[in-house]
Order: sequence, then C-alpha cells, then structure tokens
Amino acid sequence: MNNESPRSMSYCEAIHEALREAMQTDPRVFLMGEDVGHYGGCYGVSKGLLDEFGETRIRDTPLSESGFVGAGIGAALGGMRPVVEVMTVNFSLLALDQIVNNAATIRHMSGGQFSVPLVIRMATGAGRQLAAQHSHSLECWYAHVPGLKVLAPATIADARFMLSMALQDPDPVVIFEHVMLYNNEAPIPSADQCLPMEQAAIRREGSDITLITYGGSLPKALAAADQLAHAGISAEVLDLRSLRPLDSATIVSSLSKTHRAVIIDEGWRTGSLAGEISAIIMEQAFWELDAPVARICSQEVPIPYPKHLEDAALPQQTDIVNTAKQVLGVQ
Repeated sequence: MNNESPRSMSYCEAIHEALREAMQTDPRVFLMGEDVGHYGGCYGVSKGLLDEFGETRIRDTPLSESGFVGAGIGAALGGMRPVVEVMTVNFSLLALDQIVNNAATIRHMSGGQFSVPLVIRMATGAGRQLAAQHSHSLECWYAHVPGLKVLAPATIADARFMLSMALQDPDPVVIFEHVMLYNNEAPIPSADQCLPMEQAAIRREGSDITLITYGGSLPKALAAADQLAHAGISAEVLDLRSLRPLDSATIVSSLSKTHRAVIIDEGWRTGSLAGEISAIIMEQAFWELDAPVARICSQEVPIPYPKHLEDAALPQQTDIVNTAKQVLGVQ
C-alpha cells in the first residue's frame, strides 16, 4: 500500500507539468505564443521548457494573435497537436475570425473529412489591476460557438489533468485560466481521480441552496458556503468545469435536491453565461424551484484599474452570502 501523501503544487506549476508531460509523451505536441519561450510565459507557466525542448517546440511568436492562432490551426490540420497560448482573453479578440470562422467550422464545412485538434489556452478574469484591456471574462462568447469545447479549470487538479484530456480531443478546445488562480496551491490527486472534462463537479455537498460557478469564482463560492454554514445554511457548490458543453444533468440533479440556486459568473450580466444556465434551470427544473434563480455578475462597466473599484465591479464573497440569504428569505 502506498501511504505517501499527495504532492502539492500551484495552479501555475500544474499547467507547467501538464505541458511538459504532454511534450515528453507525444512528439506532435508543441507550444506557441507571445513570450512563451525565453521569457517563460506571461505568468511563468512555460518557464524552463525552451531549454528542455528547444525552439522548434517552444515557439515565440510575433505580436499577431490572428497570425499565430491561424498557424496553430494549420499545424493541427497537418497532424500536429499544437497548444497555442494567448496572453489574455482580451487579446484573443484579434484572433476571433480564426477561432470562430476557421477552427470551429472546418469539420462541418469539410463534411467531416478534416478535424482541428487544437488547444488554445488563455488567461482570463480580473483581480490583478490590469485594467480594461486585460481583465475581462469573455468565456460566454466562446461558449456560444458550435464546434468549440470550452473549459474553465478552477482547481489545481483540473489545471494538471484537463490539458491532457483536451489534447486527446479531435476538435478545438479553448481553456480559460483565471489570473487569480495561478498562485493557488493544493495537493494533486492521481489522474484517474479527475472527472471527465465535460462533467461538472460538486465541490461541496449541501441541501438548502446550490451555488453554481466556474473558474476564478469557485474559491469565493466555497468561502461563502463556509460562511453560510456558520449561519446554519447548507450550501452546495457546483463547479461547471466545462462551459461548452454544459453538464445540464448535474445542474438539474443538484437543483432537484436544494430547490434554490445562485449563479456566480464574472462575466457581465447582459447576455451572460449565467443567463443561459438560468434558462436551462427554468426549462428543465422549473417545478423543482422554491424561489427564483438569482445571478451575481460583474458590474456592467469596463473593469477599472484602481483596486477598490476593481473589487467593487466583481462578484465577491459577501455578495454571494447576502444573495443566498435573500433567496432563502433569511436575514
């Protein structure tokens, strides 16, 4: 029997190890993007990989998201397994044509003759005072697009193992890494303990209300559930993990137990992923509800630079606690 304790590592280290393992085991895998080589990545994820694998597999690119994402699509069509890093979600808009009009459509437009096994990683979210052109949560824009799979690993375990699952997929996968998670640390379980990438996870069992979230809002939801427990409220915390496809079965199953829901989504409220999840609940679990679904989203402003304004614009633990109590009708 192996009595060794699980290793601990940071979210950043988990992605680094996943990349390194993928490149060691599959010569088709390579990484490309801005500053991924000599600099080691904007958040240090690829530090040291250039020395180990060389410039043919760790490829620094020009500042041209459309160009290097397009090159990644071409490499995938040619039989490679590229991992393309986009420095921040806001910059990915410069590659939106490549992602939406090419990567997501080629299988359909070729009648199934071609697939694009491409993984696109990008930082998302606010909290680091990076202002309005580096801080938004646009996951729902990509989750809107057929032909893409969209993942939001919120735990160190998912950061470690979701990449390998994505690389095995024959179609393009977009992975959103929240900037406030990179320094989080936790023990790493074995790969066989990680759920399939398209399945939502119950991170905390509860019976009174379900807190539904993903990515950088998961730690806030878990902290809110702890605070609610001190008030005698049992909150279940559901981590979506996959934003396209959404695991509606797990959402409905949780609602059928708790009968109330609060959705926490760092995207803006108008046209949000939270609105889509609310619609799923209304369509599939309306008669299970004992109260209207509540949504907590970012304020409808460009993310501010000053720390106090940035914090005010984002969903916070206090917002989750207060909203949950309102849904439950308690003070």
